[in-house]
Amino acid sequence: MTQPTTVLITGANKGIGYETARQLGALGHRILIGSRDEQRGSEAAAALAQESIDAHFIHIDLQDQDSIAAAAQTIARDYSGLDVLINNAGISLGGGTAPSQLPMSDLRATFETNFFGTLSVTRAMLPLLLQSPAGRIVNMSSGLGSLSFNSDPGHEHAEFNLLAYNSSKAAVNMTTITFAKEFKDTPLKINSGDPGFTATDLNGFTGLRTVEQGAGIAVRLATLDADGPTGGFFDENGEVPW
Repeated sequence: MTQPTTVLITGANKGIGYETARQLGALGHRILIGSRDEQRGSEAAAALAQESIDAHFIHIDLQDQDSIAAAAQTIARDYSGLDVLINNAGISLGGGTAPSQLPMSDLRATFETNFFGTLSVTRAMLPLLLQSPAGRIVNMSSGLGSLSFNSDPGHEHAEFNLLAYNSSKAAVNMTTITFAKEFKDTPLKINSGDPGFTATDLNGFTGLRTVEQGAGIAVRLATLDADGPTGGFFDENGEVPW
């Protein structure tokens, strides 16, 4: 019997992560609900199971290296490998504080999760992903991480002058580029996805898009076929400028 594709999604107990899990689960993939909160993660997996989705909770905290290593060991032992990693978990601190006034603690905390946490999870899961015949990494980024958008005074993103969040997502994009170059001669494909301005608790549910819409790009990049792109930045309409 063919084994199902195994997908780990960080921050999957709510928002875009949860909806991505639901959509990929409905396609027949085995879903690992990555969450730092055991109760919320377990409840999310149980809710998906009620929809006949093969979903399981995995404890993973992007600011806890031991939990990341333990998650990789659990996946290798209990699920015999990993095919897709969706780095979805992220935070935004500092609100509308001017860059010159942003507390360094907010900047460091944002990078600790969004950049260093994402990088740590990616490195821990790489040995498993490289064993997959069609490994995929999706780094959930944002149009706010686009230098092109931010430097264009006429672009709708230019008014969101968020030093911590925007720069952390730009750093995630560079991770996508560098890792894709490193593994260009393998089946592993690594891309950044922009879900658009989606209503989640990250923005106080002020976003204009639904989580169903926001999850679409993650699902597409997670299910790329062998001739799909790697090292790119995409939204539902195509390539996003760096």
